[in-house]
Amino acid sequence: MKARGSLPAVCVFLCWAVCSVSAVRREHLFPYGTRHGDSTLQEGDDETSEVLELRRPLYFYETQFSALYVATNGIISTQDLPMEKQYVDDGFPTDFPVIAPFLADIDTSRGRGAIYYRMEESPGVLTRVAQEVQRSFPGTYFTPTHAVIATWENVAAYEEVSRNSAPSSRVNTFQAVVAYDDTDSYALFLYPEDGLQFFGTRPKESYNVQLELPARVGFCRGEVSFLVFSRTEGPYYSVTSNEQTVKNLYQVGNTGVPGLWLFRIGNRFSFQNVVPAAAARAVPTVEYPDDPFSDPTNDYYPTVLTDSEFPPPAFPEYLEPGHSPTLLRPSLLPTQPLEPPPSGPGAFPLPEPRQLPHEDANQPSSPAAHLDPAVQTVYRGRDDVLEGNPPHGPDHYVVSVDEDVDFETGVIQYSTENKETCARFQQTCSQNGYCTDYSSGFCCHCHTGYYGNGRHCLPEGAPQRVNGKVNGLVSVGATPVELDNVDLHAYIVMGDGRAYTAISQVPEPIGWALMPMAPIGGLYGWLFALELPHHQNGFRITGAEFTHYTEAIFYPGNQRLTIVQTAQSLSPENYLSMNIHIRGSVPFVVPGATVQMEPYKEIYQYYPSVITSSSVRDYTVVSLEKGSETYSYQLRQNITYRDCRHGPRTSPESQQLSMERIFIMYDKEERILRYAITNKIGPLREDPHPEVVNPCYAGTHDCDTTAQCLPGEGEQFRCQCATGYRGDGRSCHDVDECAEGLASCGSHSSCVNLPGSHRCQCQSGFGLSHGTCVDIDECTSKPCHAQAFCLNSLGSFECRCRSGFRGDGFNCLPQKRPKTRCEQHRDSLQGGLGPRGPRPAIGAFVPQCDEEGQYRPLQCHGSTGYCWCVDSGGQEREGTRTPPGAPPTDCDKPGETTRDNDQKSVPLKHGSSALFSGSHSQPRCVLTVQPERPKTRCEQHRDSLQAGYGGRPLVGAFVPQCDEEGQYRPLQCHGSTGYCWCVDSGGQEREGTRTPPGAPPTDCDKPGETTRASNQKSVPLVFCKCEEWFREAGFGVCVTGAGEEEGGRQWPTLVQPPPLTPRPETVCERWRASLVEYYRGQPTSRHYLPQCDSAGQFVPLQCYSDTTYCWCVDKDGTEVPGTRSHDAVKPPCVPTVPPPTVRPLPRPDVTPPPSGTSLLYAQGQQIGALPLNGTRMEKAKASVLLALHGSIVVGIDYNCQDRKVYWTDLSGRTINRASLESGAEPETIISTGLTSPEGLAVDARRSMMFWVDSGPDKIESCRLDGRDRKVLFDTDLVNPRAIIVDSASGTLYWTDWNRDAPKIESSTVEGHGRRVVVRDGIGLPNALTFDPSARQICWADAGTKRLECIAPDGTGRRVINSNLNYPFSLVSYANHFYYTDWRRDGVIALNRDSGQFTDEYLPDQRSHLYGITVASPSCL
Repeated sequence: MKARGSLPAVCVFLCWAVCSVSAVRREHLFPYGTRHGDSTLQEGDDETSEVLELRRPLYFYETQFSALYVATNGIISTQDLPMEKQYVDDGFPTDFPVIAPFLADIDTSRGRGAIYYRMEESPGVLTRVAQEVQRSFPGTYFTPTHAVIATWENVAAYEEVSRNSAPSSRVNTFQAVVAYDDTDSYALFLYPEDGLQFFGTRPKESYNVQLELPARVGFCRGEVSFLVFSRTEGPYYSVTSNEQTVKNLYQVGNTGVPGLWLFRIGNRFSFQNVVPAAAARAVPTVEYPDDPFSDPTNDYYPTVLTDSEFPPPAFPEYLEPGHSPTLLRPSLLPTQPLEPPPSGPGAFPLPEPRQLPHEDANQPSSPAAHLDPAVQTVYRGRDDVLEGNPPHGPDHYVVSVDEDVDFETGVIQYSTENKETCARFQQTCSQNGYCTDYSSGFCCHCHTGYYGNGRHCLPEGAPQRVNGKVNGLVSVGATPVELDNVDLHAYIVMGDGRAYTAISQVPEPIGWALMPMAPIGGLYGWLFALELPHHQNGFRITGAEFTHYTEAIFYPGNQRLTIVQTAQSLSPENYLSMNIHIRGSVPFVVPGATVQMEPYKEIYQYYPSVITSSSVRDYTVVSLEKGSETYSYQLRQNITYRDCRHGPRTSPESQQLSMERIFIMYDKEERILRYAITNKIGPLREDPHPEVVNPCYAGTHDCDTTAQCLPGEGEQFRCQCATGYRGDGRSCHDVDECAEGLASCGSHSSCVNLPGSHRCQCQSGFGLSHGTCVDIDECTSKPCHAQAFCLNSLGSFECRCRSGFRGDGFNCLPQKRPKTRCEQHRDSLQGGLGPRGPRPAIGAFVPQCDEEGQYRPLQCHGSTGYCWCVDSGGQEREGTRTPPGAPPTDCDKPGETTRDNDQKSVPLKHGSSALFSGSHSQPRCVLTVQPERPKTRCEQHRDSLQAGYGGRPLVGAFVPQCDEEGQYRPLQCHGSTGYCWCVDSGGQEREGTRTPPGAPPTDCDKPGETTRASNQKSVPLVFCKCEEWFREAGFGVCVTGAGEEEGGRQWPTLVQPPPLTPRPETVCERWRASLVEYYRGQPTSRHYLPQCDSAGQFVPLQCYSDTTYCWCVDKDGTEVPGTRSHDAVKPPCVPTVPPPTVRPLPRPDVTPPPSGTSLLYAQGQQIGALPLNGTRMEKAKASVLLALHGSIVVGIDYNCQDRKVYWTDLSGRTINRASLESGAEPETIISTGLTSPEGLAVDARRSMMFWVDSGPDKIESCRLDGRDRKVLFDTDLVNPRAIIVDSASGTLYWTDWNRDAPKIESSTVEGHGRRVVVRDGIGLPNALTFDPSARQICWADAGTKRLECIAPDGTGRRVINSNLNYPFSLVSYANHFYYTDWRRDGVIALNRDSGQFTDEYLPDQRSHLYGITVASPSCL
């Protein structure tokens, strides 16, 4: 029945093909409506259909999709659509995949039209599409299996209808058909001759402005992933740009029939952008000036150039000896004509093929047929000969060499009397290769599972990395810019040929200008390209030692740029090491522009030791200033490498490199230049429509990135993990050859595991000699002091001072009396390590010794002021301690000792004990010292954990059990979790021995496989992670955000360790690690260690061990003056480094809160809005008002006059504002002269604002637009924090939480009449507000935990609440106070009259909240 129903459609097509059709009429549309099985989209302004599950997936661009959605606004998408405001008023491209026959703001409400859609498989419909494709794309074979038809019938534009106007009667009708088979996808757009009555729609948000946006017609791929950590704009194709082009939709077409448009929109194997039907592909003529580019007969681009045509680089020192880029003469090589770059549709037309050098339709002749016999005998010797060095025998004698220079060719030929064989030179081959003897010499080859040239072999299928340094001098226009040893990193996925290249620290002018130079990263694409059958990528031929010489000549400016990239072998990790030199000039590229390059192909010619290529590349620069501009450059490449001429030649004579999905970007902020290219190498003439392309060759397989795709018959394939990896091929993991005993490292060497491989590394004190590790005699370098002698030992050495000298052998001093116990005690404490060298640990007590080295009877602690008496052993005498300021005890006066006359032991340090006996009148003290054996590893491990933080063991931490001899007990159990396991002698868990709680433990005396070899480092099994609301403060102790321990408790919980991140260590982490190393890995409570957060930055609050000795630091770890404290309450330190953002960045524009009064609060990188219903917080309606990535918003206030919010940004060191209108963006008011801006106050009556800067400690003011800025106060301020203004009286109030003398002050808004309002009974007055109803100043104190109020004249002081947690900012509204709390990380509500807490709001994102204010619809 369906076939019969579709017969008219076939007849219509035959009429199109035979008759002269003037336009598409409504009866020419594909059948639609409910009677044809269509579904109907719900009426509305922004509706999306239910998911249309495809019976077979379709390819849109190069990606496979299994579902479609039809939307009201004239589009079809492969994913559920966002709200229309995110795309309907924006131009192409969109963020999501789109097929757009007519993208506009369409409205079908109130019966104004209908939208139909269905999946279609009827032969009549599919045949009609197939015949139209074959007619419009000659030579194309397309047999669709499925189609999706969507029809918009008599739909209207959205419009706001007023009382005085009637709705418009203009309606549109159009249709889209998407048809596809297993390989290709096509789209038909049909516009009847009377179907388009409106050509655009007005944006909703600017409806009062007479602006109409023309409809968008075309295709967008949407955002695509780039590298692993970012996304970028995908390709798109646009048909319309203005109203006239929209009218063209029914007046013309690209198939020869007006109103009928056809496009190829996807392919399974390779697809760059949409291709329109042939009728619309007339390429515009581009006229070039009279130069070599416009003359097709000009032999300006020979394949290999003479010295005059292709001059060597101006810096020959960058080339290896014997590696000239012009080794071969042009007369000896065939001339390969250039193939014109593929032209395609879009906004950037390419030159016609006739304007480029002509293309030879025949295959190139064999290069060997044109070579001089002398050329074919080049480099008969081994590698050293190629470098110009004479070959050496196995015993390092020189092999006899006759040198014959052919002055005509410039080629040096060698002959040897002694044939080079594998027996003598096998060590030149890779450890993953083997050597083969041939009649004239030997060659190296890679083992199965590896690829390369035999001298360098890499595992098949494993991803490859490239590390290099870039140097050079490049002129951008007339400005020379130097590249000084900047880093280059590349990552190549071998499974599909994707090559990602990043060059860091590139200065801005050259960063933009080098974007067109994709060949920089293209080299790595050629080296590791995806190989089609019987073809080889570059590394398989050159290995890891070659020189790549590139010259680019830009048109029309004729700038020249040379790039020399020298490969310097493989690193121990199998990374390719490169040295890159760039010199010349490049055209200027406007900052902020983008560069686009269409996919292209290059032909490479292969000769003995030389590979050449020449091509022309077009690129398009798109900028706001100049729009879209297309340029060209001629690219010539020579690659010289070490070729082995003794064995059979396996590389093809010519190959074609196809480069697709080219992405180029310069990141101005990070100064990183990025290239991403997908590369495939194969024959010169690819079959455009192969019957079957194996997924291994198309790069469409699903093998792991560390796996090799092995093709089978047809489309069959299997995945095999690369050598050094294990798994099923779709999921592979690295094999640890060291742990599994697969490595064969010799004596005195350690096995080091690498991704996919391993290496043998000589142990400390040993060096590599002839492939084995031998002892290094360190004494030959005379490392000891002049008054010491050196004793060499196996793997080490020892320095001993000569008789009459003392020291460690490295420093020897004349002998003197041995140190006393007091001196040893004192010197051990004074040897603490600081950031600038040895110094006493901060806050540690250091004993005082007299001239004879004995303990002084009276000892005092300078940091605390306490004093006490000690005995001769340095032990405190009980009852003699006096507090700071009190007169010390007279230690010469007899007094009570530390123990009664019963003989008891008082433990001392160093294994000593004091024994007291006798009567009270004549006490007798006998000091005995018992020798103590050194602690074992288990005891050190146990004691370090039992000491915990401040002498307390960590709650929940595993503490190992040691036996009587100090060794690890074979069975270890964790009391907190109940798990038990067996360990080896080093305390490492034996694999497979762990048992859960309640289960019988494993018999540890039974032999079993251990987790590591004996020479491997230990791996911690668990670590401590702080619970919610707490952060780590070092030693595994968890504290609150304010830096306080919760009730003296510790809150770690045991979790599995997270994966390691590859980021480099920060200054904080390096400093901390150096101190831990200095303390020999066992820091105690008397040692200071800097505290770093999870990102490696300094924690704003730093404390000395477990004491109350704390201070604030800035982002560099420098102490903030005036923040030191000895109090139980830690100082309120504000971070200066914003936390990292790992989620997609929200747009920095305003999303206004609901109408009415709201609380606005600052939370680091965002400003939140919390609506109020009376005084009750409507937590369900809370939202993010403004997202500010990279900011730390601290002070905040609201101006009821201009309805704008103002804030200080501690990270950006700016003051900003934004309107509370939807879509409003931030505006920076003050951007200079700020160090640490915190509190902010707005005077709406005077249009003024005031702020405090706790860096230089001053208070400033200015107009609301930033004018008339002046300093009000810059003296007698230590830690200013909060500031408010009483507009009615013109009075300023501010707090200063100076730990030594906190205060609240006031002055007039002009800066006159400064006075102290509150000085007594306050600790950390963070928060300040003004209660207009009571006419009182109120503050919240994080030190006293009180909220108090006082009259401006200092009278009537009263406490509202004395049980606060850790308040930071405060605001008064109606009869309530609202404050932000650092302990709860939320907003707390408190009734002013009762003093009781009434509510709290805890945002989903848990982090510190800072400033808070009230935004009301009118001025109060």
